[in-house]
Amino acid sequence: MFFVDTLEFEGLGNRSYLAGGPSAAVVIDPPRDIDQVIAAAARRGVRIAFVAETHVHNDYVTGGLELARVTGAQYLVPAGAHVSFARTPIADGDTVPVDEGLILRAIATPGHTPHHTSYALTEDGRGVAVFTGGSLLIGTVGRPDLVEPRLTEQLARAQHASARRLADELDDEVPVLPTHGFGSFCSSSQAEGDATTIGKERETNDALALDVDTFVQRMLAGLEDVPAYYAHMGPANAAGPAPVDLTPPGWADAEEIASRLAAGEWVVDLRSRMAFAEGHVAGSFNFEGEGKLATYLAWLIPWGKPVTLLADTPEQIADAQRELARVGIDRPAAAATGDPAGWIREGEQLASFPRARFVDLADVRERGDDVVVLDVRRDAERAGGYVDGSVHIPIHELYGRIGEVPDGMVWVHCAGGMRAAIAASLLDAAGRDVVAIDDGFDAATEAGLTLTGPGRTD
Repeated sequence: MFFVDTLEFEGLGNRSYLAGGPSAAVVIDPPRDIDQVIAAAARRGVRIAFVAETHVHNDYVTGGLELARVTGAQYLVPAGAHVSFARTPIADGDTVPVDEGLILRAIATPGHTPHHTSYALTEDGRGVAVFTGGSLLIGTVGRPDLVEPRLTEQLARAQHASARRLADELDDEVPVLPTHGFGSFCSSSQAEGDATTIGKERETNDALALDVDTFVQRMLAGLEDVPAYYAHMGPANAAGPAPVDLTPPGWADAEEIASRLAAGEWVVDLRSRMAFAEGHVAGSFNFEGEGKLATYLAWLIPWGKPVTLLADTPEQIADAQRELARVGIDRPAAAATGDPAGWIREGEQLASFPRARFVDLADVRERGDDVVVLDVRRDAERAGGYVDGSVHIPIHELYGRIGEVPDGMVWVHCAGGMRAAIAASLLDAAGRDVVAIDDGFDAATEAGLTLTGPGRTD
């Protein structure tokens, strides 16, 4: 009997897979931190015989090269991918025997990248799974605009054809197991649900329901901003990533933290946004360890800038270090844990700022107080409706555009509170008076605030 184990990485919105039989297995699109993949294989009691990439990834650093080296597995990489390391090139129609009666077949599915390849798994000739990477996702497909702007429309058309090829060649009951689509910005839109089959996709996926021109027009119109760090992922993966080092960073005292801030380095507080607002090191930034840490920190930080991590516990530091390594932020410069009072020098005070709800903003406006309302949601979110009179700077642009925020007390919001907390910490570090609105955007309507756009109130 075959098995498929899913390794989920919620912070990046991706999945990897371990699939095999009684004695051997293949790993699809492994993460940078390969220890957990090796542990999963050990639990199954199987040898990792193959490591397969669906494409050269744009949103994370792969562990494939190192996993193949450590395990002795064959490293399968699409033949059309331009890489600088030895691998087993795999082309459309190629097959590899994973275990007795278990065959992996390569299916060329260009679209997300020109060389993108999916892998169909068969047991005794019967299709049992298809690993679709960034091709056919749950209710959508991978975005086609991450390689080269001049290729975007061409790749979008290829994505349509690739999705249809998968649907034509595979039976309805075959499970579709994508890498992207669970929060990753590699997806052209976000998945609804966490499981699907070829048959379900026939009923719900635009790539299988719309003609190519309508599909391409609709998909290209819906594409959002690309995280800045994506520009570094493809080259790192093509060059061959170095092994990851997850040994603990050096521990920083208050003097070192102050020195690193004075040098212009980033000091990142991983604690909850509630705890950060109550008291934090002046000049530090708040990226919650429980939020989309890797995505937003890697998106905002100037690439290569040293980062020091602050947290409640060493375990939180270790978790963050692991997640950041997945996007190429390999070694924290330093770290500190415990009571924030120990992170500042004698005679200094912790900084703080208030948190509020949309109803509080409505009260302030009702009194006639002159405040700045800053919306840090993405363009597509704002297009659905926004607080009348608000200023709009998406969170990923704010660090470089703080000087554009009008004078006065800034009430900052997003759609749920996490990005508003990041924004509030950036503004606070820049010396601005700020209030972080920790509330769902639906509450703006309930609070009686006037909205402009499709979500407007009367």
